[in-house]
Amino acid sequence: MEAETANSGPPQAALAPLELTGRARSHVVLMSECGCELHPRAAAALRALRAAAAHDGIDLQAVSGFRDFNRQLAIWNGKFRGTRVLLDADSRPLDAADLDEAQRVAAILVWTALPGASRHHWGSDCDVIDRAALGPGAAVELLSADYAAGGRYARLSRWLGAHAHAHGFFLPYDRYRGGVQPEPWHLSYAPVAGPALAALDVTRLREALAGAELDGRASVEARLAEIYDRYVATVAPAPPAALAARTLLAAAR
Repeated sequence: MEAETANSGPPQAALAPLELTGRARSHVVLMSECGCELHPRAAAALRALRAAAAHDGIDLQAVSGFRDFNRQLAIWNGKFRGTRVLLDADSRPLDAADLDEAQRVAAILVWTALPGASRHHWGSDCDVIDRAALGPGAAVELLSADYAAGGRYARLSRWLGAHAHAHGFFLPYDRYRGGVQPEPWHLSYAPVAGPALAALDVTRLREALAGAELDGRASVEARLAEIYDRYVATVAPAPPAALAARTLLAAAR
């Protein structure tokens, strides 16, 4: 069978506005083997990816999938208030008390999405590790050094580079593009994430934030269009190989 083209698959169902901004979970299902929720198509593709990785001796495990608006809001406010760890671009701890409101917002955005703007809201994205490389009793941490040459997840990183596209996944934060820092653990399922990103705009993001108790609101609202352009829209494009993979259609059936 020849590889299907990006246009040969079934039409993609658009996420509703509440789903798009994490205020509903009607578009996700529980993956019991990972303990996280994903869009059904992303879940099916991830199962296929996990099976392929297991064949090569890698225990690919999703440690974070769907995250709703309120959870993202709690993470944001915790970092703003200093009750959660706040890191700079080099993963060094910052003291929120040393920063003014605008500086705190800028620091949070380096690693954390604004509520309503997280790709985890869509059910298309997940963070992955190689559970077999973690070691007994070790805490799960998502650190760039672990995915680099010599790191505990270096083999996983190389494997994903060779095989993720065949199952419809890609790395939206593959390198620094002026916004979010590189996240070699963050996988995105192209057929769901692509339409979701196209549907999310500043107007919908502003509407989602309207009734939220968001810390740093004044600074966020003052630069919301810039935040959208720099931290939401500026990501790696989904590669044609991820969109044309045969396993996408198999997962949808």
